[in-house]
Amino acid sequence: MSTRSDNPNHTDIPRAHTIKPMDPPPMNEGSTTAQLKGDINSGRTGDKNEVFDPGLSPLGTDDEAGGNPMRPEQVDIARHQESTARWQNGNDKQSYAHGHSRKALAGYVGFIALVLVLFVGAFSIF
Repeated sequence: MSTRSDNPNHTDIPRAHTIKPMDPPPMNEGSTTAQLKGDINSGRTGDKNEVFDPGLSPLGTDDEAGGNPMRPEQVDIARHQESTARWQNGNDKQSYAHGHSRKALAGYVGFIALVLVLFVGAFSIF
């Protein structure tokens, strides 16, 4: 049995839309935990790639079940801290997932080339 749902021939399995990039929700007053989760899924917070991440329980469910749901003001503060305030001091998103930077790959290839040149140079002496 196939567990992938991106095949259009499987009519009994719903298609997965988790690989499509997400747009961030609008920043407004009176935010909800669903908007905070949308910020995380859209990549606005810098924690992950910009795709939908299905979760077993929505963000904030435990707080609600415990009788202490987050107030909209608290969610507004969390959204601000996770999006703008987090990156304002020059902490840019330097990972491949967020900045599509290939610095690590270039460094790795350069190191391999250097080892290869040293190896060939050492054997050419003999």
